Amino acid sequence: MHKKTQPFQNFWVVGINYKKTDASVRGLFAVNPGQYDYLLSVAPDFGLNELFIVSTCNRTEIYGLADSSQQLIDLLTTLNVADAPIFADKSYKKNGQQAIEHLFHVAAGLDSQILGDFEILGQIKNAVKHAKSKGFIGAFTERLVNSVLQSTKSVKTNTQLSGGTVSVSFAAIQYIKQQVTKIGSKKIVLVGMGKIGKATCRNIVHYLDTRNITVINRTEETAVAIAEELNICAASFEQMATEVAAADIVIVSTNAPEPIILREHLSGCGAKTIIDLSVPCNVAADATHLAEVTFVNVDTLSKINDETLEMRRAEVPAALSIIQEHITEFREWYDMRKHVPVLKEVKSKLAGMPIDALLLSSITIDKHQTCREQTIQSVINVLATKMRKTNTIGCNYIAAINDYIAYHV
Repeated sequence: MHKKTQPFQNFWVVGINYKKTDASVRGLFAVNPGQYDYLLSVAPDFGLNELFIVSTCNRTEIYGLADSSQQLIDLLTTLNVADAPIFADKSYKKNGQQAIEHLFHVAAGLDSQILGDFEILGQIKNAVKHAKSKGFIGAFTERLVNSVLQSTKSVKTNTQLSGGTVSVSFAAIQYIKQQVTKIGSKKIVLVGMGKIGKATCRNIVHYLDTRNITVINRTEETAVAIAEELNICAASFEQMATEVAAADIVIVSTNAPEPIILREHLSGCGAKTIIDLSVPCNVAADATHLAEVTFVNVDTLSKINDETLEMRRAEVPAALSIIQEHITEFREWYDMRKHVPVLKEVKSKLAGMPIDALLLSSITIDKHQTCREQTIQSVINVLATKMRKTNTIGCNYIAAINDYIAYHV
């Protein structure tokens, strides 16, 4: 069990991301909602009671309080024990200050595959919300995440780190624009209408000026809704094979744990551009090697550069400065919080001191009763300030008594 009195030192993050792994490896350790529930249900067996997991196309990370990083690694790799050695080789782990800085940087988009991509912020919020609903977010982690959210909001408001239009979904549009001619005559099929799928669909309509689009989703109502919004077509999931066979461009973005676009869907159906925005990959590996198929995934798209990215890079120093201010504030809160038991004890002692009789000559009983609580709180505030600078608790206690008396003489 982690040491509850030292959450700062016991805060860890372990994970893998795009920097050392490609999409196929990241897919091995992607965590879907059902798996997230399972991991939370067994976390206490690993001595873990405060944690959350972030799993996106760029990364899978687990944050939590633990005695060692191995507890978090063992929990995460229970989903795929056979591939645990791969995780051990490709993963990173950070502790304490470094882990906290990492979370701030990730949330702000500084660690994203496309610099400044703020989609990760919503994913962190959802991950924490779900963990909290299961009782795995304590006071330390909740305060940390709130600080991260405030910091990221300030970065977005006061810098251009997320300025312009750059994201995985928009990079897909840029790729199509650069590589495909006569786009209006091309049939485009989008499979998966989650957040990324919807964003991609809207970008196609807006930036490519075409509505020769068919959207498909397992929940057909979702596809119909976006189709009606954008005046495009929708098809049922059962019609996917027919629609994909007839398409010139297929964009896939689902949470399916296994490929849903198979070799037989593409073989002999003519030239196609297949863009897979999913992790794990939703297009079967043997389908991507067909001669008539041009295959693109999130790793390929992340390499697309434009002026927007150059502008964002110039904003990194300003973003780091804002983040550091919020980290300092969080550290001050933490340093204050660890003194709370002592401050409560001193407050209790002051409130119980039989001091009234000694003060009758200089203050009336009524007045003393009226200002007593306010006086004690003022003394505690001074004591808290002193305790942040020194650990001489005994001396500070004596000073608090002297301060309390000084208010009345």
